[in-house]
Amino acid sequence: MTAEPTLTSRELNRALLARQFLLERSTLGLIPTLERIGGLQTQYAPSAYIGLWSRMRNFRREGLTTALEQRRVIQGTLLRSTIHMVSARDYWLFLAAIRQPRQEWWRRITRHEFGHLDMEGAVAALREHLAGGPRRADELKAMLAARGLPSLIWGGMAQWVDMVRVPPSGTWEQRRADLYSLAETWTRPAAHQESAGLEHLIRRYLGGFGPASIKEIADWAGIPPATLAPMMDRLALRRFRDENGKPLLDLPRAPRPEASTPAPVRFLPTWDATLLVHARRTEILPERYRPLVFNTRTPHSAPTFLVDGAVAGTWRFEGGRVELKPFAPLPTSARVDLDAEARRLARFLSG
Repeated sequence: MTAEPTLTSRELNRALLARQFLLERSTLGLIPTLERIGGLQTQYAPSAYIGLWSRMRNFRREGLTTALEQRRVIQGTLLRSTIHMVSARDYWLFLAAIRQPRQEWWRRITRHEFGHLDMEGAVAALREHLAGGPRRADELKAMLAARGLPSLIWGGMAQWVDMVRVPPSGTWEQRRADLYSLAETWTRPAAHQESAGLEHLIRRYLGGFGPASIKEIADWAGIPPATLAPMMDRLALRRFRDENGKPLLDLPRAPRPEASTPAPVRFLPTWDATLLVHARRTEILPERYRPLVFNTRTPHSAPTFLVDGAVAGTWRFEGGRVELKPFAPLPTSARVDLDAEARRLARFLSG
C-alpha cells in the first residue's frame, strides 16, 4: 500500500491561500469566485465587499449589490447558523445539507423549553406574515410576541422557515441585514436530497479550504462529523497526512502550491472564514495572535492583514486612510507593500 503523502503546515497554508484567491486575485466572475471560496460570512455586510476586493481583480462595490438585487447572490442564515452570502445555486444545496442537523441542534440547546413551544403554530404564522412580501425583523418578532410566544422562538424560526435577508438591507449602503423574505418567493426553489447537499458541501469546503479532515469540514458547516462520514466513501478524494499524522482529504485536482510559493500582502475583513478554527491547520492566524483578533472586547473580530501568508496585525479605516497596527516589527519590504495595498484599499473604501 502506498504511503499517504505528508503535507507541512506551510504547504497547507499555501493551498488555502491559492483556493481563496489570496495568492493571485481571481479573474473569474463574481458568482464563480463566490462559489469557489465557499461563500462569505457576513454578520457585518461590508465584510463581503472587502473580502471580494481582496480576492478579485477589478471588483466594484456595486457589482455585489447588483447581484444581491438581481437575486444571483443570496444572503441567509446558513453555515454554523450565521449569516452568509452564497450563490443562488449553493443556497438550496447548502440548505439541504444543514436543515435537519440545524433543527436537531436547536432542539438540543432549547430542550428545557422546546416541548412547551408551539413551533408548528409559530411557523405557520411567520409564513403567513411573510406571504405578503418582505418584512423587518422587529415586525416579525412583534408578531410572534403578540401570539404569546417567548423571544427565544425567533432563533428557531431560521431553523424551520427558509428565510433570506433581502436588499436594500445587508448591503454596503444599508448594513443591517434585517429585511426578511421567504426564500421560495425570493429565489427559484430547488429541491435536493440531503445526501446531494452534503456531497456538494464537502466539495465546496475542500475546493475553498482544503485539504482538511472530516471534523474541520463539519466545524465549518456547523453539523456533526458523523453526518458527513458516510458521504466520504462516495467521493473520489485524495488522502494526505499532516505533520502530526492526522488524515486529510482533498479534491484530486485542487491546487497545492509549493511551500516556497511567495504570498503577497492582503487585507482581510472582520469574520473572514479563513481565520476561524476550522482552518487552524493552515496557521494563517498564528495562535499567539488569536486572542488579539477574536475576544470578548471585539465580538465582531478585528480586520487583519497578511504578511507571507499569516496574520501580522490589524487595520482600521479612519479619516480616509487605512491605519495599520502590526503585532510585531515588520520587514521594510513588507511595510512598503502594505502601505501601497493600504492606499488601494482606502480608495476602494472611499469610493
